[in-house]
Amino acid sequence: MFSRWLGKGSAGPARSGSPLSGLSVPAHAGVLSCRVIDPVNEPVKQAQFVLSDPMGRRVVGGETDPYGTIFATVPAGEYRLAVTCEGFTPFRGNATVTEGGHAGLGDVTLQIAQPPSLPEPGEWEIEPMHSQISFTARHIGLARIHGRFNTFAGAVRIADQMENSAMHVIIDAASIDTNVRMRDDHLRSEDFLDVAQFPTLEFYSDRFVHRGGTRWGVTGALTLHGVSRTVTLETSYLGIGNGMEGETRAACRATTELHREDFTVSWQTMLARGIAVVGNSITVDLDVQIVRKTTQ
Repeated sequence: MFSRWLGKGSAGPARSGSPLSGLSVPAHAGVLSCRVIDPVNEPVKQAQFVLSDPMGRRVVGGETDPYGTIFATVPAGEYRLAVTCEGFTPFRGNATVTEGGHAGLGDVTLQIAQPPSLPEPGEWEIEPMHSQISFTARHIGLARIHGRFNTFAGAVRIADQMENSAMHVIIDAASIDTNVRMRDDHLRSEDFLDVAQFPTLEFYSDRFVHRGGTRWGVTGALTLHGVSRTVTLETSYLGIGNGMEGETRAACRATTELHREDFTVSWQTMLARGIAVVGNSITVDLDVQIVRKTTQ
């Protein structure tokens, strides 16, 4: 397991009798290790960790292995260790690494985090002033194009059991905006969204699946370019807060990946001319705040 941290130019084996005996460590460096576990002593795999110096500068980071292990070779010095994982309270601790030494922190136990409160049952709506629907695509397979839809509306029905909730979002296709007018006009044309024939994109879901902690999968039908396909929004619920006027609002972030061929957007005319404006896949990101629906 330790072989991945060994490299050329090492200073030779650690001193005899050390826990690192037989392991080559670079000059003026040492090793920090620990095992990340949950409250029932099970390893926490893929927990994120960062080792920082006393000035707060990141020195090394990564994620735990399938056994919950963190193992890092770093220059001798003082360090701060931060460990985070979805559904757990973050851990922070200090460690001193000596030359040729092993700073073994033993077991680091992550405590289960209290999940944020869910919105109360009832009718809610997307608050567009504090929400955004954006996307990222590749231009000719190289540079990234960033864009957004400026006009959209949505309603969310929160059920007594969150899993039975539903949402409906309508997006004005003509409001696509990549900050380049010529490109936006092209994206509105028959080659892509064809907004004259298909003026809106719509997403409807009545399947909310709790994936643990603050993670949810929201699965539904996305209708784009006259074609409906099943799409899952991988969603991170951020909790409840109060706006400037004291109104209660809830927030989440969500992402999904779309493939243009799934929605019959093949752009054969452009490809025949040797023009490839946007790549095959598009990543869609949503930052959404919802508020109680007002009664008319």
